[in-house]
Order: sequence, then structure tokens, then C-alpha cells
Amino acid sequence: MFYDDELRAIKKSGRLRDRVVFDDSLVDLASNDYLGLSKNKKLLKKAYQITKKELYQSPRASMLVNGYSKIHKLFEDKLKELHGFEDSIVVGSGFLANISLFEALARKKDLFLIDEEYHASGILASKLSSAKVEFFRHNDTQHLKELLLNNSGYNRVIIAIEGVYSMSGNLPNKEIFDMADEYNAILIVDEAHSSGVLGKNLLGIFEYYQITPKPNHIKMGTLGKAYGSYGAYILASSEIIEFLVNRAKPIIYSTAPSLFDTALAYYSLEYIQKNSLKLRKKIDKNIKLFNKALFLKNQSLIFTIKLNSNKEVLKAQNRLKQNGFLIGAIRQPTVQKPILRIIPNLGIEKKFLKDFIEKLTHLRGE
Repeated sequence: MFYDDELRAIKKSGRLRDRVVFDDSLVDLASNDYLGLSKNKKLLKKAYQITKKELYQSPRASMLVNGYSKIHKLFEDKLKELHGFEDSIVVGSGFLANISLFEALARKKDLFLIDEEYHASGILASKLSSAKVEFFRHNDTQHLKELLLNNSGYNRVIIAIEGVYSMSGNLPNKEIFDMADEYNAILIVDEAHSSGVLGKNLLGIFEYYQITPKPNHIKMGTLGKAYGSYGAYILASSEIIEFLVNRAKPIIYSTAPSLFDTALAYYSLEYIQKNSLKLRKKIDKNIKLFNKALFLKNQSLIFTIKLNSNKEVLKAQNRLKQNGFLIGAIRQPTVQKPILRIIPNLGIEKKFLKDFIEKLTHLRGE
């Protein structure tokens, strides 16, 4: 009654979304479960055992009341040790982490410079800030430099990029790290899709580019992708983390992150570090296999195919489902032009990946 017209318009444009419980028999190339850890029952058991030992299995309150636990601290300490940052904090989700950063860090006389393909949570969060917000063309260092030069006089400049861009699989231009240092800007790097995938030890884009964290660097990552859990974290200098604890509303006013999910992420991180060489080799093999099949030069596990219309994308997704494979059919407003989004995660056997490529090639040839 209240939104009939809007829903009809969404449906007519081929953008109507729905919640679907997909058949477990489908080979999953749609999710962000990059390492296939969402099915690792040994990690599940470890997380259950450590959580069971706690007096309370739920956080019960905000982290700043009495919701902060030994499990949270255990994970935070391991994160900052491995990544080389001064301090860290766990957050309820990647969405909340971005809102924490964008809403808390900038004030009226500050400036945000955000890559135009930054995640929607950051774009939304930037609207909550009283700072000036400018967007630079995706990975365009020249445009970023122009904006830096044309916007002098601000107290703080904050640049925001991603470690791997979720709708293209692109890596950020390494020069942006250098520019942030040159112009004394704070650099936010959303590593949701790069942590657990890039780098010798799978620690993300900082490790991949061999960049030592500096006081102006902030790394945000999520736990619901390569780590096979749920939640997020922020790594930064002690000063920035302390400031967020005192100013970031999602940290102050949200119930602390789930103890079980944090424990699961801790053991996933431990597993990844112990098996990084083996996992790295498998990632490289899957990337090479799909690069060859799709004539691409990807450096991440995100592969995309652009199609002309929402109708074509949905048709292709349905055809592949009929053949036993699930892929993403991404439409507006998430992307400007509809795409098929394919993730050859490590939980899929090679024979199924080859079978998928064969079916996809046949579909594209029709």
C-alpha cells in the first residue's frame, strides 16, 4: 500500500531482490568465502570449546560497559602483532567499522577524498560527517593529486581506498600509499576482500605491497569473508584507536561483537598463518586457471563479466544454477552496469571449477 509504485518500478527494471535459501547441492562461486573456511568444522569446534569455558557466552553489553572479553582481547592482540600496527579493536561488522571511521574521524574543517568505487557503507557513512567529501576517479592518482592540490587549508585530509575492490577485483594503485605520506593524509584501507587473499602470509594489501604501517595508516578488515566468521576489526595507531573508543558511536553504543564469532575468527587467523604457503599456492592456481579461461589478468579471486542488461545477467545466473553452479548476478545500484561475479574459492574441487568453466564458456558462446 505504501510502496507499491516503487516496488513495481524496481521489478520492471529487473532490480528486484529477495532472500533465497539456495540448494546446498549447488557449487558455490557466489560467496566471499575465499578460503572455504565456512565449512571447516575443526575451527567451529575450537571456537565452541573456548567460548564454552567463559562464564558468559554473549557479550551482554557495549564494549565500553562490560561487554569486552578475554576472547576479544586475544584476537585483537594477535591482529596487531601479525599486521604490525600499534593497536586494534574488534567491531560488530564491516558496515559498522566504516561508519565508525567516517563518522568519528573527520570534522567540519577536514576533507575526505574517497575512491568512487569504495564500498557503499563508506559512501553512506561519509554523509554522516560534517567534513567536506570529494570522490576521485577509480584508482586515478592524477585526479587524486588534483583534488589534494585544489583543496588546501583543511585541518586533516583523509583518503579512503580498498585493498581489493569487491565489484571488479581490482587492486588499489600503490602510488596512493605514497601520496598519503607525501601530503600527510590519513589513509583508510578497507581490506575486506584482500585480507586472507593477498600477500605472502595472506595478510592483505599492506603485505602484498610490502608497506610497513605508519601512524597515518588505518586498516579495516572483515571476518565474514576469508575468515569464515562474522564481524570486523580496525587496526591503527594507539592514538587513533583510543580516539575511536571515545568518539565512534557504533563502538560506544553497540553491543560488543559476538564472543563465538570472534573466537572463530581467531582460530581461522591461526589456521591461515599455519597454512599460508599451501593456501597461497591454491589461490594462485585458481587465479591462473580463471585468468586463462576468461582472458583476464586478475590478481585477486574476484572475477567479473559485464553484460548488457539485468535480464541477461539473471538469465545467465539461472542457466548456471540449472547446471549446478551458483554465481552472483550483481545489478544496479551496486554497480553501474550489470555483472556476473564469480569467486573460485578454495573450498571447490578442481574438477568442479573446470566443469564450471566449460559450462560458462558454452553459455557465452550461445
